[in-house]
Amino acid sequence: MKGTFQIEKFSTMRTPFYYYDTGVLRKTLQAINTEAGKHEGFCVHYAVKANANPKVLNVICQAGLGADCVSGGEIEASIRAGFPASKIVYAGVGKSDWEINLGLDLGIFAFNVESTAELEVINQLAEAKGKVARVAFRINPNVGAHTHANITTGLAENKFGIAMRDMEPIIERATEMKNVKFIGLHFHIGSQILEMDDFKALCNRINDLQEVLERHHIRVETINVGGGLGIDYKHPNRVPIPDFKTFFNTYARFLKLRPWQTLHFELGRAVVGQCGTLFTRTLYIKEGACKKFAIVDAGMTDLIRPALYNAYHKIENLSSDEPLETYDVVGPICESSDVFAKAIDLNRCHRGDLIAIRSAGAYGEIMASGYNCRQLPKGYITEDF
Repeated sequence: MKGTFQIEKFSTMRTPFYYYDTGVLRKTLQAINTEAGKHEGFCVHYAVKANANPKVLNVICQAGLGADCVSGGEIEASIRAGFPASKIVYAGVGKSDWEINLGLDLGIFAFNVESTAELEVINQLAEAKGKVARVAFRINPNVGAHTHANITTGLAENKFGIAMRDMEPIIERATEMKNVKFIGLHFHIGSQILEMDDFKALCNRINDLQEVLERHHIRVETINVGGGLGIDYKHPNRVPIPDFKTFFNTYARFLKLRPWQTLHFELGRAVVGQCGTLFTRTLYIKEGACKKFAIVDAGMTDLIRPALYNAYHKIENLSSDEPLETYDVVGPICESSDVFAKAIDLNRCHRGDLIAIRSAGAYGEIMASGYNCRQLPKGYITEDF
């Protein structure tokens, strides 16, 4: 990290703040387009929930990706960033009326529907506007993913999606409605997945479901497999770009896509995770009874992942080349869980040292809160300097 940044750029800036390396982001987007482009019918949407910084969104839009949204606010942010409505898909278990109406007015590509009750409401609202909503049904495939329990989404116990046994009845219900058009199936099994066997298992499940539907003469135009591809949090310098080649090849090899179908992806963390860094400064070095604390000015309000998931982020002291010492890196929030890392080695820390918390481009700035009446961190991109 010290070799990739001109630290003096940040020497006078108020911390904490997020910095997004648009060079890394553009190389990541190029890799996505190159690898997905090798397969006919592959369409990639960016999962806006990972990071909605307007400047980051604009870079992603310029690369030609679509947008995957889970709220009306994300739809609005995507439109402001330049994403065409025809490339926006909208998911979420609790879509409110105003959000559905927004999607209808804009003419988005599809609503990813998660219940029969939601389907009924979309049909009613579309009828009131004299419109026809394109819908895909999010099916819960009951496929486990090797990831943290809080970010699995494809098991029967999760709140997301429609049970497989209800797939045919809801499709039949949709065909009876005048103001919705069934176009496809949607899936998403979780996040930060690094084992391709998880995606292979999803492919096998989709293949089985497609055969069931075809026996009933139900034609599916689009298959949406969500996202979930993880990043290497331990080695952000060595592996700044995920293995998109293997990811897309897994679907090309194991998913039996029909000639008329398009395959949609909703990548989030894999797009922006490695381009972002949270910069913070040490406030105090505290000698505890049995450990040493580096107390920094960033907290769980700025990056909640370690407190929420016990997530790992590589942490570096950019201001010191002194010998390594062992610290707990903690923030100022009035919560015992406000800890970024325990018992990690850093170059000896002093008050005012600039600390980099790496791989923070996804689910960092976007999840920040004002708890303890703290100001939200600002986000900057390379071109701001």
